[in-house]
Amino acid sequence: MMQHFHAIIWIDHHQAKVFRFNASDIDRDVIRPHDPTVHLHHKANTVGSGHAPVDKDFFRRVTESVTGAGAIMIVGPASAKTELATYIAAHTPQLSARVSTVEAADHPSDGELVALARKFFQANDRMKSPA
Repeated sequence: MMQHFHAIIWIDHHQAKVFRFNASDIDRDVIRPHDPTVHLHHKANTVGSGHAPVDKDFFRRVTESVTGAGAIMIVGPASAKTELATYIAAHTPQLSARVSTVEAADHPSDGELVALARKFFQANDRMKSPA
């Protein structure tokens, strides 16, 4: 497997799509939790928030998939993207420093995800490079 500088993670509580890429090559992984959560609803007069607990093993495996990346974009439709960013900050602060952005994204195709990431990193890298 070739080492790539940029990575995008699209994540929800059922799966994470991880793309590591450069200008001409893309590596793709799909990581799923061992015990995917079901959609929970909070009912009146019951104990608990109605939210699934954070799956630390799932987040650990997603984090490990991008340890070699120099710049990371995390996107997704719900709270999993911010939960992953929080997990990374708490468990691998050196990797957290390489998270460039955490943004909302519904359910784009794989091609749309890579195009979004390339567009973001092209602008982001240009802003960071010396003039």
